Amino acid sequence: MANVVINKLVIVGVGLIGGSFALALRKAGLVKHIVGIGRSRENLQRARELGVIDEIADDFALALPGADLVLLAMPVGQTGKIMAQISPYLATGTIVTDAGSTKQDVVAAARSFLAGHLQNFVPGHPIAGAELSGVTAASADLFRDKNLVLTPLDETSTEAVTRVTELWQGCGARVLHMRADRHDAILATMSHLPHVLAFTLMHHVCTSADDKPEDLLRFAGSGFRDFTRIAGSSAEMWRDICLANRAALLGQIDSYQNELTDLREMLARGDGQALEKFFADARAARQRWLQDKS
Repeated sequence: MANVVINKLVIVGVGLIGGSFALALRKAGLVKHIVGIGRSRENLQRARELGVIDEIADDFALALPGADLVLLAMPVGQTGKIMAQISPYLATGTIVTDAGSTKQDVVAAARSFLAGHLQNFVPGHPIAGAELSGVTAASADLFRDKNLVLTPLDETSTEAVTRVTELWQGCGARVLHMRADRHDAILATMSHLPHVLAFTLMHHVCTSADDKPEDLLRFAGSGFRDFTRIAGSSAEMWRDICLANRAALLGQIDSYQNELTDLREMLARGDGQALEKFFADARAARQRWLQDKS
């Protein structure tokens, strides 16, 4: 657990993740002053009104002096641009970390734009979130008992990794370390593909049927609602994630398509025994997963 308080934290992108990080550190008593910077002045003003941040900065030249830690919590598609903008103003001891859902692209951007600061760069990803966005969705308990993955570079110092680990533990997260490519492969399966499926089903229902969407959706039950919940997520954010991790995601889409093809063939030939086994295997796997979680 962290025992050294951050004097100054700068958050780039004070939304669900950035705002929740700020609130969690405040709750744990691990931060004194929080500066927010981002694209939406309205969102930043709301963050200050809610006590998520103490100060709004208009540019990095004003925001970064004296910062102990910078959290990059904007959509991953902006990573390179933001790194290039912050690089001239980073002090030698300032730690930079991120919360992006993809890591290989973030590491590549850091090597391009933070080449002189890699010893203090700690890539990270909290496996936590919601379909809502913006600072009003932030929660001090968002990361409690959730996994947080760090993918340090070879150049990253032990001290920087330890400090970021302690801060996320202070937020209640379980911190894991792995390679960036391993992270991206796992998340393509367990997060990126499910989001694509939820968006696709919602799109299909609203564009592919003869009936009007509202005529169909009034018959939607809790199963449809639960399955498509994550289709309420930010379109911009998920566009960037899919493009950033497209190689791994394409592989997962192809693999899933093969599963659908197999299922379609069972259905086409009326093979009830094969269908039942397919469903039973999936059901058993889910039950084992839930038992392991409990």
